Formats: sequence, structure tokens, C-alpha cells
Amino acid sequence: MQKVKLFGLILFLAGFCIFLLSFSIVNYRLTEEIVESKINDEKKLELFIAHGESLLGVTYTSSFSFISDLSKVFESVNQIQIENYGISSTDIDKILADSKENPVVFSIELIDRVFDASIETSAFKDYGGWLDGLQFDSREQLRQRLAETAERIRKYGIINQVGFDRYQAKDLKFSLSKSSTLGPIPDNPTLFLWLTYALCIFGGLLYILPKKRLEGPPGIKNNNIFYKAMHNRGWLGIITGSFLIVFYIFLYFYPEYMTPWIITVDPISEMLNGGEAGRFFLYGFIYTLCILIMGVRMMIKYRHSKYQLMRTASVMFFQTAFAFLIPEILLRLNKPYFDFKNIWPLDYDFFFDSELTKLIDSGGLGIFMLGWGIGLIIIGVPVFVYFFGKRWYCSWVCGCGGLAETLGDPYRQLADKSVKAWKIERWMIHSVLAFAIIMTVTVLYTYWTGNSTLLGFINSYQIREIYGVYIGAGFAGVVGTGFYPFMGNRVWCRFGCPLAAYLGLIQRFKSRFRITTNGGQCISCGNCSTYCEMGIDVRWYAQRGQNIVRSSCVGCGVCSAVCPRGVLNLENGPEEGRFGKPILLGNDSFKVEA
Repeated sequence: MQKVKLFGLILFLAGFCIFLLSFSIVNYRLTEEIVESKINDEKKLELFIAHGESLLGVTYTSSFSFISDLSKVFESVNQIQIENYGISSTDIDKILADSKENPVVFSIELIDRVFDASIETSAFKDYGGWLDGLQFDSREQLRQRLAETAERIRKYGIINQVGFDRYQAKDLKFSLSKSSTLGPIPDNPTLFLWLTYALCIFGGLLYILPKKRLEGPPGIKNNNIFYKAMHNRGWLGIITGSFLIVFYIFLYFYPEYMTPWIITVDPISEMLNGGEAGRFFLYGFIYTLCILIMGVRMMIKYRHSKYQLMRTASVMFFQTAFAFLIPEILLRLNKPYFDFKNIWPLDYDFFFDSELTKLIDSGGLGIFMLGWGIGLIIIGVPVFVYFFGKRWYCSWVCGCGGLAETLGDPYRQLADKSVKAWKIERWMIHSVLAFAIIMTVTVLYTYWTGNSTLLGFINSYQIREIYGVYIGAGFAGVVGTGFYPFMGNRVWCRFGCPLAAYLGLIQRFKSRFRITTNGGQCISCGNCSTYCEMGIDVRWYAQRGQNIVRSSCVGCGVCSAVCPRGVLNLENGPEEGRFGKPILLGNDSFKVEA
């Protein structure tokens, strides 16, 4: 069996090495035909070709040099447009010259008189419309407000209308890079699909499934996990975590460098949705494979627990069907991409104007999807948490939790159990929830009124961008998964997930779920605390015979599965019996009062 495991490891490493080395066997050459197929706006197309003429037809051997030159073209076009349409200090003087005095009153009509071009006028109304009718103590105060508005217009308004904004530039850099890729991978993606993913899958299963492992003793013990380099922040863990961090950084912020990997999964994408793969298809594909393969490992490890077997099968099913296959098939049917199990505020862009418009314009199915999402938020979450606790979602349905429970299981013992970590956790996760609520209010305000500024200073586009970059991508993606080998497998769920915070608040105060304990049977082995991924010192509760009622508890049940004495049980019972208080009767015995 050791030979089988070794052979599986070799196959996995071979596939992974081919995966990494795929960047060295491709070139890049951008042509005018490719540019014309990707840029639909004729004026922007002319500007791009004019400023990128030296780039066209040149073969690049490095993606870094190619992307660098491509980025310079976008920057050059934007700078020219800002100079042509930006609001200068001279323009501000003209506006001030026509404004009323004593007090100084600004009117949006002044903009129409000063500017003949519609671009400047519409940009100012978008970013400075809130100034209309306001009174100012002096011309200098109005000048300052106008200068601030002009700067926002330079950064966002002009570029959005006649240039390439950061989102459009990012999408174009990716699509142009992918279409410009040359070499054996775009020539034969199916072959490389087999040489990378198929080898990794087959090798991983051979490593996981040997008969010896199936015949080994069921149950979990403190079997030297803190002496393994992979499981205790050793060199293997550091390498693994570093790779995950780098992977997520490039996936979210620089997908144009990952075109060889994305091209490799084009055959799968074309089979499911009828189109080419994008970065998030690659992400979803790898994400699902990790849950499925490591889910097999999870089932073998916890095979003595029916609860763990059913729970693991559940997250494998929901990730594969609801998060990956169904949304892709919906795209093939020309329907909106929709993950029926995703819930606001984890699905933080659910109320974005673009998403609402897409759903409403999609007819009956889109309206059903919108109603389904709102129903889950308002009705589904409170009802299910009341009866089953937050475990119904966090441990049985959620994709983030599914990855944490499968791929992240080897690192669950690294979760910090200190009181200090618990205090940080409470502040952080509820702050993210508050941030998500504020962001949603601002984007709905923009959707209903058309005004992007709330209360004169909160810009809905800026706040959604901040949340998307720092919370949605940086925290949930880069830190949430990349830090598995450093801080445990539930970093995002514990410190950042706003949906977990919402579920937890209901679980803490209005739920029938709790973990009951039999303090008289506890031998203080520490297995329960060691394997708690949410940083709960379970042994502290077990020793005192207290029910464990914590908003952070996801009800994974591993603490119960690893207990050698059956001290811990996951139960749903009368709500009034959740909070047990121990009374010391003697040196070694406790009584629990409700």
C-alpha cells in the first residue's frame, strides 16, 4: 500500500509541476483583428490602435512584458481623454463668475452654460449633482467643493465615459491576453487538461484511498499532528500557504497572467455553458475538485460518524450541483448566472444595480431568483437557524464552509483558542456585517434615485469597490483560504463572513440548537478543543458540564466525533434549555441549572 501511495504522490506532483510550468511554453502576439473583436466602442478602438500601434504584431515570450506594454496603452489613452475633457481651474473660475453672491448659491444650470460638450456636463451632474441649490459662506468654500468634484470627475467620470475604467481595462487585459496566447496549450487544451488536472485527481485519490488507511482504527486522536511540517506551520505548511496566497492574488487582481491555466479548462467550460472559460470558471472548477477529492479524505477520516459522512456528502453535493453545474447550465440556456444557495450578505453584490437589472430583465425566472434570494434572507435564515442553528448552512450547504471542512481539515487544530482571539473575532466579524449593510443601503439608494452620493459624502460606487477589493477578494479569498496553514481552516468564517455573523446573532439568542455536555464523563484529553476550527475552548465547557451556546459555533460536530467518552452531543431541543449554568457540588461533580 505504501507503494501505491508513493505512486499516487508522484502522479500528483507530476501533474502539479506541468500545471506550474505551463507558463514557460506559451507566447503572446496581439493583432488588430483581436483588438477589433474585443473593443466594441469605435472611438475607444481608434484610440487604442493609435496608441498601441507599436504593440501590434509583436511576439512576446513573457507575459509580464506583454501585460506591461498593454497596460501602458490603456494609461496613455486615459491620460489623453482626461486632458481633453477634464474640468480645469479655468472652468471652475467660469462657474464661480456666474454664481450668485450673499450667500453664494450653486446651481446645476451653470454647468450647462459653461460647457458645450455633453461629456463634461453629464459627468459633473453624476458626481456633483448633490451641490445643486446648496448655499456656501464664501466663494472659496464653493471653489473647494468644485475642485473636489473636478478631481473625482478626472479619476472616474471622464474615464468611465470616454476612457477605459479600471474594470474595463482589467477585463480587456484578460480577454486580449487570452486571445493573444500562442503555443501548445491553446493548440491542444484537452491534452493539457489531462496532463494537469487528471493526473492530480488520479494521483490524489491513489494517495488517499489505500486499503491500509481504510482498515486503520476509526476515530481521531492527538496523533503527532503538531509534529508534522504540513500541519503545524512547518516548511511544508509555509510553502502551501504561500502558494495559495499568490494564487488568489493573481486570480482576483491579475487574471491576465493566468491565461494558460484558464485556456486549459476551456473544453469543460464549452461543454457546460457553451462558451470559453474565464477566471471564475477556473476558480469554480478547481474549488469543486478540491471539495470532492478532499471530501473523500474527510469521509475516510471520520467514517465512524454518520453525521460527518452525511455532512460531508452534503457540502460535496451543494458545491458541485448548486454552486458549479447549475449556474453554468443556466448560462448555456441564456439565463442569469445564479447560485441558489448563496445568501446576502455573503453574496454581497446581490443588490447591486447591475445584478437587480439583470434579474428583472430576465423575465419570470429572474423575478423568481430575486424573490428566492430575498426570501432566504428574511424568512429562510431565521426559520432554519431557529430549528437547526447556523450549522444548516455553514456546515451543510456553504461552499466556503465546504472548502474549509475538506481541503482545510488538516489545519483545523491551528485555530487560536485564546480569549484575545475571541475578542478580536467578535469585533471584526460584526464590523464586516455593519460594513455590508451600509454598502447595501448606499447601492440601493443609487438604484432607486440614480444619485451615486448619499448624505453628500458617501459614494456608493467607491464603497462597493472598497468592499469588493478588501473584503470580497482580499479577506474572503486571499486571507480566507491562503491562511489555512497559518491560522486554521475557518479564518474567513470566524473573523470576516457577514452571513456567519448574521446567522450567529440569531443562533446565540433565538435557536433551539446547542451542544450539550456531560461533565462527569470528561477526562480532559483536549481533543475537542484541539480540533475546534472556530477557536472555541470546548474542553472548558465540557469540564463544567455547560451547554455550548456560542454564536461562532458552526455545528460541524467534529468535537463530538473526536471525543473518546461521548461527552458532547449536538442537539435541538426546547429553547429555554440552551443556557445551562453549572453549580459546584463538590470537588469533582457539577449540576446544571437552566
